Amino acid sequence: MDMWMKVGSALLLGAMIVMLAPRAMQMMKESKAAEAGDWPSFILPLLAVGCFVALLMAMV
Repeated sequence: MDMWMKVGSALLLGAMIVMLAPRAMQMMKESKAAEAGDWPSFILPLLAVGCFVALLMAMV
């Protein structure tokens, strides 16, 4: 019975990807291009989260 749950989950995951892929491609095609000032606003929070995770790992 456990194998059928894995097979069913894989089939549902594949169906979800097939259903969402066309919409994702349309969203990427219609999105605006990144400008020069957009990258720091993406990198700084990402760097802050990375430093916070490193701090938590060092505290353990």
